Amino acid sequence: MARLTPAAPWRPLVLAAAALYFLVPLAASVVFTVDVPGRGVNLDAYTRILDTEGFLPSLLLSLELAAATIAVVLLLMVPATVALRLSAPKLRPVVEIVCAAPLVVPPIAFVAGIGTVLKWGPEHLSRTPLFQTFVAVQNPDFPLVLVLAYAVMALPFAHRALDAGLRAIDVRTLVEAARSCGASLPHALVRAVLPNLRGALLSASFLTLALVLGEFTTAQLLGFRPFAVWIVNISGSQAQMSVAVSVMSLLVTWLLLLLLAGFGRRRTPSPTTDRK
Repeated sequence: MARLTPAAPWRPLVLAAAALYFLVPLAASVVFTVDVPGRGVNLDAYTRILDTEGFLPSLLLSLELAAATIAVVLLLMVPATVALRLSAPKLRPVVEIVCAAPLVVPPIAFVAGIGTVLKWGPEHLSRTPLFQTFVAVQNPDFPLVLVLAYAVMALPFAHRALDAGLRAIDVRTLVEAARSCGASLPHALVRAVLPNLRGALLSASFLTLALVLGEFTTAQLLGFRPFAVWIVNISGSQAQMSVAVSVMSLLVTWLLLLLLAGFGRRRTPSPTTDRK
């Protein structure tokens, strides 16, 4: 029998330090939201969240932007990564560099470029049909320009998640087996490949959702007010409320991450059973 390697004694210390690094600020934030001078513990900061002006509209806007961004990212990246795996594996380094570019470009420079284009368009295209397009993408009720910007910013995370999922399966064998059974290529991808990418799709979707809910710079500089901007705007007049909303958002995000991890690890039980 193989001998089990004992755990290094420094590992618990590293885990404890990491736990303190994350939990101490969170605990301090919770204390700040419930501690009212002269009144002791008070949960008004949490009970008044739903009644606060702008909370629901900003949250719904961010969720709508997140759903649209997830759809755009998956529709763009899933066919691209599968085609890259099947037909052009030599182009993989090029695609990796392109998808990693948003991590290199500073967000402020990225937003400045978007703002310049949005200002240039109406000035030079006012007499063309494209003028209405520039107006439509900046609709405050649903700013499509934010969806496009978030989709670009989510490319590095979505690409890594999907690439890891595709590395774990034999895409070519699955497609060829489905094609040999008479399935068309799109049908083979939908019925044979995508079910095996469930964990990767969930990971890409969750990372995109977290990015959209927490992104502040792009929306603020472009003049829109999704959830993250709303939290910062109320921090001056309702500091406890803004911190309470941030704490709740963080806890919900962690809960979604744990559910995603559990759902992604779930496996279909084997049809065979052991017999004595």
